[in-house]
Amino acid sequence: MPPESGSSISDAEWAEFVQESERGIPASAPKEPSARARMVTGRLREQESRGAKSGGWRTAASLHEMEERASRRRRRRWVFLGLPVVVALAAVAMRPSLLPGNPFGTGEPKAAVSASPLPAETAAPSAAPDSVDPERPTLARPFAGSPAAQWADGEAGIVLPKATRVGSMSKAQVEQALKQTGKLLIDANLDPVTLRGGRPETALAVIDPQQKDLLKLLNTALSKPDKDHDPLLMFSRFDPAELRLAGDVVKTRGRMTFKAGERASLVVHADYTFVYPVVRIGKDATTEVERTIIRRVLDVELYDPAEYVVTPGKITVAKYDENIGNSACEIYDGYLHPEFSTTEPTGAPATGPTTDPYDRSQSLDEDREAGCGVVSRT
Repeated sequence: MPPESGSSISDAEWAEFVQESERGIPASAPKEPSARARMVTGRLREQESRGAKSGGWRTAASLHEMEERASRRRRRRWVFLGLPVVVALAAVAMRPSLLPGNPFGTGEPKAAVSASPLPAETAAPSAAPDSVDPERPTLARPFAGSPAAQWADGEAGIVLPKATRVGSMSKAQVEQALKQTGKLLIDANLDPVTLRGGRPETALAVIDPQQKDLLKLLNTALSKPDKDHDPLLMFSRFDPAELRLAGDVVKTRGRMTFKAGERASLVVHADYTFVYPVVRIGKDATTEVERTIIRRVLDVELYDPAEYVVTPGKITVAKYDENIGNSACEIYDGYLHPEFSTTEPTGAPATGPTTDPYDRSQSLDEDREAGCGVVSRT
């Protein structure tokens, strides 16, 4: 019996959808009338009685599986979220280059001389940056004593690789996926609105609406943060009533790559570290500068809309990990809380290992000792 007039879904496709529904995967549900369902189900039973088998249909089931994988990563990530609170400074005196604009409206003087910038990172470093003579950061030189003094300023550190065709994905589709990944990173970690605790609309907008669980978690985290819904898992946020950026610059270093995926048509891998110098405001205002260092690793996937039920032009976040250096332990109010040497520590005591937040040579996938640890330098 032929399919109903106007229907684009074959009997085999409908069979796969029915099986998915029984497994609790509704995301790929086609819009078909119930009469059609009864008719096709009856015909398939007749086929089964004759020993016939229906063909397969690639659907959004893979997106559901990615959602489960992302959820597992989130649960693992609490092991090292909020790493270090105590600082031992080491580095050389260098003056930062400048980025136009002022995310927190500081109005402070800008540095006059820029350190010689490092060449762009094209592969994973083999070791942490060298230790140098310690120097305290100041309002005029917020990256003094930090390896980040030679890093790129803000968006300049997020350089997209040259797009090429990958499998069924055209060069234009690959380029779009790279740009969308860049938009997510910039809005989540560098945008002034996000840094002041605002809503990262651009970052949320590039994520495929099919990722309902992820978007629900992020929206809840932004509106009602708690231990199980922490916006810091993806977004860098400071409480504007307590802190402001020292100067005009957030330093950035990392790289972005892409390749064909095992299931997705394209996988984009991003690995970036962001360094935020901040000062206190309000009743605790001083000129003391401290830094919070965040490394974020993001895997984004793009599926061919001709073969999968996805939203064209959107990206699927398959995995996101982070390592946060110098933020108080076990505080889940949705904001970063860097420790200052002249004030008493806040949050829970640090119980984890000592780590170097500038070390980009280690994979965040490696097993880590549980607990909130200590940074060797900021």
